[in-house]
Amino acid sequence: MYHKKSATMKALICVLALLARPALADGISVQPSETLNWARSPEGVAFAALNGDRFAGPCRVMVELPAGLISPAHVKSADMFGLIVSGTMTHVPNGTDPASGAALGPGAYYHIPAGLPHVSSCLSPEPCVTFLYQPGAFAFQPVSP
Repeated sequence: MYHKKSATMKALICVLALLARPALADGISVQPSETLNWARSPEGVAFAALNGDRFAGPCRVMVELPAGLISPAHVKSADMFGLIVSGTMTHVPNGTDPASGAALGPGAYYHIPAGLPHVSSCLSPEPCVTFLYQPGAFAFQPVSP
């Protein structure tokens, strides 16, 4: 199991290294974590853009959910592809108990199709951080539970 997690974390580091900014002389782009520009939503979820504008089109962002947060049921306007960096999360279809979802820890991958009503939760006592790729513009649309 350790080897699998280690390989997943190495892959995540490679992806982040390829997507980060600013460019060095040899074409490698880097963005140390302390330089991320985090913007917090009214619900307490923080976003730090790595590439693209999440409201205008495809983007790669870091997302931080506060410890214990359970989102309202919602849909997104684009598919979501994510890798858990820290914390433990669940993502479940609307109407499903968040505690019954698969607990996703560091190195876990998830995909949520565009338009699927779902609930995202941070189960851990520390904030949950994910790397998120969306191939289209971001829109958070609440739905009835």
